[in-house]
Amino acid sequence: MGAIEDVYDDLEAEVSLEEFREAVEAKVDQMGGLADEETAAMLVAHEHEGEAGGEVEAVADIEPGMEEVKFLGKVVGIGDLRTFERDGEDDDGRVVNVEIADESASIRCAFWDEQAAKATEQLDVGDVLRVKGRPKEGYNGVEVSVDRAEGDQDAEVNVTLQDSYRIEDLSLGLSDVNCKGQVLGTESVRTFDRDDGSEGKVANLTLGDPTGRLRVTLWDEMADRATELSPGVTVEVVDGYTRERDGDLELHVGERGAVEELDESVEYTPESTPIDDVEIGQTVDLAGVIRSADPKRTFDRDDGSEGQVRNVRVQDDTGDIRVALWGEKADADLQPGDRVAIADVEIEDGWQDDLEASANWRSTVTILEDGGAPSTGESATAEDDETGLGAFAGGDGPSGDGDDRTDGAADDPAGDDADDTLEDAGGEVEFVGTVVQAGEPVVLDDGEETLSVETDADLHLGQEVRVRGRLLEGGRMDADDLDAE
Repeated sequence: MGAIEDVYDDLEAEVSLEEFREAVEAKVDQMGGLADEETAAMLVAHEHEGEAGGEVEAVADIEPGMEEVKFLGKVVGIGDLRTFERDGEDDDGRVVNVEIADESASIRCAFWDEQAAKATEQLDVGDVLRVKGRPKEGYNGVEVSVDRAEGDQDAEVNVTLQDSYRIEDLSLGLSDVNCKGQVLGTESVRTFDRDDGSEGKVANLTLGDPTGRLRVTLWDEMADRATELSPGVTVEVVDGYTRERDGDLELHVGERGAVEELDESVEYTPESTPIDDVEIGQTVDLAGVIRSADPKRTFDRDDGSEGQVRNVRVQDDTGDIRVALWGEKADADLQPGDRVAIADVEIEDGWQDDLEASANWRSTVTILEDGGAPSTGESATAEDDETGLGAFAGGDGPSGDGDDRTDGAADDPAGDDADDTLEDAGGEVEFVGTVVQAGEPVVLDDGEETLSVETDADLHLGQEVRVRGRLLEGGRMDADDLDAE
């Protein structure tokens, strides 16, 4: 084999040997005899490699439209070696995905066949590599199909390898992720058919920590963990990997991973948008007290399947809004007086030009621990919005929608039965309930009935209050003594 062929064999550019020979001969002529064939071949090879792709300054600069790139990065995750059948070939193909990062971003790199085997055997997390490959648009963003990768022990890449991630530290393309959080909600296991005829399983749960909230997708055997966990417990996701769905970052857990319950506490404090500030078309997080909860309704979809929905009315210090809970969200055990956080709801134009929030598959419903005493009696629900807690109005507080009662009834949040349940007007009574309306008057709910209280005390929604005083006409109380927790 001659010098030209030797140089061509080491060339990593899409050019035929014949084209390469012609370029070398042209280079010899151009140099006027100052370079022999080997030197000219090396010069031509260098020019072709320069045309094929240059070294990018940062991983974040890699784009799918580039023909070829070279970059420096640190190995932050190594996937499993997978085999697959190639059409028309006897030998199986092999591939392993390696996450490589620098200070700017991380990127998934696919090593194929012999390189895949070497990567599995020789690479370790923390190794620094010089990579040459072809970018393309992958399932979760840009990926690089690796042509060549070499270790560089002298180079430094300032990427800190983390044993455990906070939610806000996660980014697309990470693997081998450990992440702790509080379970905010779980969903049932769903089955689906794969292309090979096998049946798969999937379920979701939502985690929260002091830095944010995250949807976790559990696949196949891991899916059953969603049915074993209760909201409020702390778990650690082990060996997860990040993906994107509808623009949102998710953490996925497969057969390599685990979701382990921990005997410790992780705090989650929801950030919410004031109800009075929401606008049509927004996706927001809401927090407040349940004023009313309608019965669940079922309906037939266009495809013949059965759906379900339940309407609740949520109130905060600025106003109140009807929230439609769709699908499994309709099964949430919500009662008037419960303090809740409902995340990722879509604000829509509701009934009678009133705004309405829609909680769909991506939403999360969380009953907060400081939400007052649980209801022990029959909840104040309604078949429509004209009855129940959602219809009360009093003082300067927000009124319920669809209130068609008489003026006297509208002024009496406790309803016509309040005098019979408590005491005759003029008597002194004691009442313990949760604040479902702050302001003038304060409205308390004990799970069975409500009471309007005249008081100067500074109370907030969801607070549990014990009050004693005289019951006035219309079911109101003039508070003589009030204790708030």
